[in-house]
Amino acid sequence: MLFRSTKMNKDQSAPTADQQKMNPTDRAITQKIRKAIHDDKSLSMYASNIKVISQDGKVTLRGPVHTEDEKSSLEAKAVTVAGQGNVTNEITVKQ
Repeated sequence: MLFRSTKMNKDQSAPTADQQKMNPTDRAITQKIRKAIHDDKSLSMYASNIKVISQDGKVTLRGPVHTEDEKSSLEAKAVTVAGQGNVTNEITVKQ
């Protein structure tokens, strides 16, 4: 069974989770953002499962969430870790 978020992620042009860089800096960025997401118990399961892809210090967020507030919250967490101008928010609000 193909989940909707998986299908949405496969339909995107770039980057995808399998393109996550394995250098220590990008791994650390992804881990810090993932921890911040995990620690926020107010986020829905959808929001907790978004894709976080780091490539050369740039972060892409992708996946569905339930509300604009969740989308904004996730972006803020990523910006706190990666810095302003280093986050591309491709998160969609599920209707």
